[in-house]
Amino acid sequence: MKHLLSSIATLALTAGLAQGQAANVPDNLDKLSNFQTTGVTDFTFIEQGGDYAEGIKATLDRVTLPDGFKIELYAVVPDARHMAVGPQGIVTFVGTRKDKVWSVTDRNKDRVADEVKDFAPSLQFSIPNGPCFSPDGFLYIAEQNRVLLFPAAEFFYESPDVAAFNLVAKGDLIPEEQESFNHTARVCDIGPDGKIYISLGQPFNVAPKENLDINTKWGIGGIIRMNTDGTGREVYTYGVRNSVGHDFHPETGELWWTDNQVDGMGDDIPPGELNRQTEMGQHFGHPWFGGGDVRTNEYKGEEVPVDVVMPAVETVAHAADLGMAFYTGSQFPAKYKNAIFSAQHGSWNRTEPVGARVMVTFIDDEGNATMEPFATGWLTEDGEYLGRPVDVAQLRDGSILVSDDLAGALYRISYEGN
Repeated sequence: MKHLLSSIATLALTAGLAQGQAANVPDNLDKLSNFQTTGVTDFTFIEQGGDYAEGIKATLDRVTLPDGFKIELYAVVPDARHMAVGPQGIVTFVGTRKDKVWSVTDRNKDRVADEVKDFAPSLQFSIPNGPCFSPDGFLYIAEQNRVLLFPAAEFFYESPDVAAFNLVAKGDLIPEEQESFNHTARVCDIGPDGKIYISLGQPFNVAPKENLDINTKWGIGGIIRMNTDGTGREVYTYGVRNSVGHDFHPETGELWWTDNQVDGMGDDIPPGELNRQTEMGQHFGHPWFGGGDVRTNEYKGEEVPVDVVMPAVETVAHAADLGMAFYTGSQFPAKYKNAIFSAQHGSWNRTEPVGARVMVTFIDDEGNATMEPFATGWLTEDGEYLGRPVDVAQLRDGSILVSDDLAGALYRISYEGN
């Protein structure tokens, strides 16, 4: 608590400086940073029953899982993207690619959400795709071009007004002239070093040469990290096209992350990627490689000026591997300990659709990884998507949540076998 109060006090003192660097910050952020009321009193509540929920449950009857596992509707959450489960297990925050962040609460602990309402409705969010928690209960939300910090959000989310601060002000995450509608769904995570890691997808299908210098400087097409007070920013990862999922190995501390690869080269190339990063500054190939060892047309034949780390797993082309999480619970069988559960969102332009499933990746003692399907059934035999998984998060009881932005839902997968 002492650390929490000290951090809030420090942020309150520096909030004015941070906001002065961003002319477009909504006025309500100024008020919330100074612990003032905004006058907003209403929440948007999402109905959890009715025909819509029953339709989602009917889809889940199609989903197949390994023996002993079951999947159930946990919550109806419009546009559900990446999730952050509160350290106390009280509430799960769910980002979107629109202008809402949702708080999801299971009040009676029957493992089904009782209430879904918007979080901090007095704020104007802009693509708040990526929420993440620090172990001591600080909520961070990575937006298109800003990172917000909410101390003690898990305890004060019941009010429309929540203490909120700029960790990275608008225009300081990426230059405003580099803002794009494409590849702007950020994700964040707190590393074992206590720093916050944030992905910055680059906006083009293949990064043009004239952008390479600015990309390198800012970490666009990479993963950056900084201290949790916003200082000490540095580029941790280079050569990323668009990563929308990362997590740290529970034992080695290595950063693993998914990457969506180049479009327009055909149905079957290039592969998607699951990457393993063993040290700061490694380069993973973009724009010289489109995925795996497949060279991009734009840079084909050119000498590659960097040492490239190839993926730990090459995934099916255009399946759109997104959110991922290492499994650290004890509910699932022992073989899943420290395995990666990840979501394949599904292809948008493949002539024969693929993806729309949850994958599991097993890693051996040498770091070799093998990926296989875990939950399937959202893609019909006729190529229709009945759902599009986005992210995976672990609840305190060892079950996992899967978000779906097409159905607008969270699913809970639990184990009841022997």
